[in-house]
Amino acid sequence: MIANMTEDQLLVLVIKYIREAKRHSLQELLDELHPYDVAIIYRSLPVKHHHKFLTFLNPDQIADLIEELETEYQVEILQKLGVEESSKVMDLMENDELADLLNELSVERIQEFLDVMKKEDSIKIRSLMSYPAETAGGLMTNEFIWIHANQTVRQAVDKLKEYASFSENIYYLYVINEAKKLVGVVSYRDLLIADLNEVIEDIMFTRTVAVKVTDDQEQVANIIERYDFIAVPVVDDEDTLLGIITVDDALDVVIREANEDIEKLSASGNIDFSTKAWTASIRRLPWLILLLLIGLVSGSIMNYFEATLAQVVALVFFMPMIAGMTGNTGTQSLAVVVRGISQNTIDKKVVTNLILREFRVSLIIGVTCGSLITLIAFLWIGDPSLGVVVGVSLFCTLIIGTLAGTIIPLILHRFGVDPAVASGPLITTLNDIFSLLIYFGIATAFLTNLT
Repeated sequence: MIANMTEDQLLVLVIKYIREAKRHSLQELLDELHPYDVAIIYRSLPVKHHHKFLTFLNPDQIADLIEELETEYQVEILQKLGVEESSKVMDLMENDELADLLNELSVERIQEFLDVMKKEDSIKIRSLMSYPAETAGGLMTNEFIWIHANQTVRQAVDKLKEYASFSENIYYLYVINEAKKLVGVVSYRDLLIADLNEVIEDIMFTRTVAVKVTDDQEQVANIIERYDFIAVPVVDDEDTLLGIITVDDALDVVIREANEDIEKLSASGNIDFSTKAWTASIRRLPWLILLLLIGLVSGSIMNYFEATLAQVVALVFFMPMIAGMTGNTGTQSLAVVVRGISQNTIDKKVVTNLILREFRVSLIIGVTCGSLITLIAFLWIGDPSLGVVVGVSLFCTLIIGTLAGTIIPLILHRFGVDPAVASGPLITTLNDIFSLLIYFGIATAFLTNLT
């Protein structure tokens, strides 16, 4: 019945069932939907129907719904349910998701919820909440399955069956010693094909790839991407196994970090569809005011070379093209560097190779584009000297622009500043200044030969 229904049709049907109090019909409908689809319906429902909708759901469904919603809706649901009902739902949520949610509440509210939870769960949640949000500890879950190396495959399979519903991931079983230190890993596939009487120590991988609990979440995402892991273990400095991070959480990090870098590169700040006009303006203004002040330098350069422009008006024709190409090549280099810094370890050798590589790129681009524009300027204007001025200027500015887009973010990274703040608009504006200085400087030097 619902297979071919649109989101709007589903929403109308849900509202109809809520108004007519058709609990059974609504349950049958929700049983056919993924929690993500239920979340879409909840967001779209008129606010007056939110509480009634929640009363039609069982705790499992509410837990799944909360994990698919944004923080504002999660908090709203907890408020509507009250502490007692919320505690039942929290017992069913993934520990890492619950820790993130509670971190959004006030200290008093956190304590209220923790007090009504099971003591064992409360301890686990407090442990997760103690780690900074953007570290491996803040990203991990402490619900996973571990085994000992001296156990048999049969014992491992029995434990897997017993705890499968409590673990966020069952594709890997992590092997620990008596001191709870990570010593190996066994995949679900290995268990399936192994003899039931084999010992885990004989089939496990001892060279495990793990992340430290204090590692940045971006490093975690990079490791999962490089090794194609479904999950990665998290350990402390003594290699004690503390938790795991699953690929879905790593994917969230990748998307979030990419969005942040795009915002920084565009100097737009943290702005989305729901951001108010005043807030968006305040976040954008600092960069724009800075660029405005820097832009005044461009105007001063134009004024300084007024005599040159007055004698050779044709220079104005090529000026926007040179500035545009310089800004573009700088922004391209900036994007390469920012992406590279996020994915690689930066050391002196890497930096030297990168700068040399970008310099060679700028030479190739500069010679190609400079020669082409020299020919175009000569054929268009009919003045060989003007063609040389434009060609040499473009060659020089493309080199300067590429190196600026490479070196500026590297310098910022060296001093512990996020290189993405060396945004496209800043690089473009600086390159405008460089291109004007070079262009008019060369033109003035050749002025006696220009017609």
